[in-house]
Amino acid sequence: MPAESRQQTTYDLLVESAELSAVIRKTELDDLCIIPATVDLSSADIELISNEKRSYLLHDALRQPAMDEYDWDYILIDCPPSLNLLTVNAMVAAHSVLIPLQSEFFALEGLSQLMLTLREVRQAANPKLRIEGVVLTMYDRRNNLSQQVEQDARENLGDLVFRTKIPRNVRVSEAPSFAMPVLTYDSGSLGAKAYRQLAVELISKNQEMAAE
Repeated sequence: MPAESRQQTTYDLLVESAELSAVIRKTELDDLCIIPATVDLSSADIELISNEKRSYLLHDALRQPAMDEYDWDYILIDCPPSLNLLTVNAMVAAHSVLIPLQSEFFALEGLSQLMLTLREVRQAANPKLRIEGVVLTMYDRRNNLSQQVEQDARENLGDLVFRTKIPRNVRVSEAPSFAMPVLTYDSGSLGAKAYRQLAVELISKNQEMAAE
């Protein structure tokens, strides 16, 4: 989404208590809407620290009565690659967490810290929060390190690791610079195909859980 169209953003939703109708934007894709963000969101941690409900702001915003009219199947919350107040807000608001695991040396170490944070959020604020799964990203099958990270992840986490792996793909990296999702930017690229496959696996997993 072009920067000029982001009149009100996630920052306004969290910090200024903006109405959902003011921040939700339709996209070129049918049945897909987005609440955009700008660099302003990076300062939200500091501004929210004195708010008594600082960990519940996103939870409350996404449960406004106005949400009912949208009738979405899924709400995806894209988090920063760090454990801060914004990430905690997402965990408190969410039903489950999908964890991207880069196929790199220190990735499993960071995953351990995330698991501890998830446990703390369950105990303190969101007891129903579950791990949807772990998806390997930036995967290079020609690289021994990627294969080792995958082996370690599957040995330690078992079925939590999705079968689908997101490969290193230049088209995925290029798409954001054109303010486009990779599925639109290059639908036939390896990265786009992998994300479609991940979506199918995720939906199938949810359907199996609902049937149990």
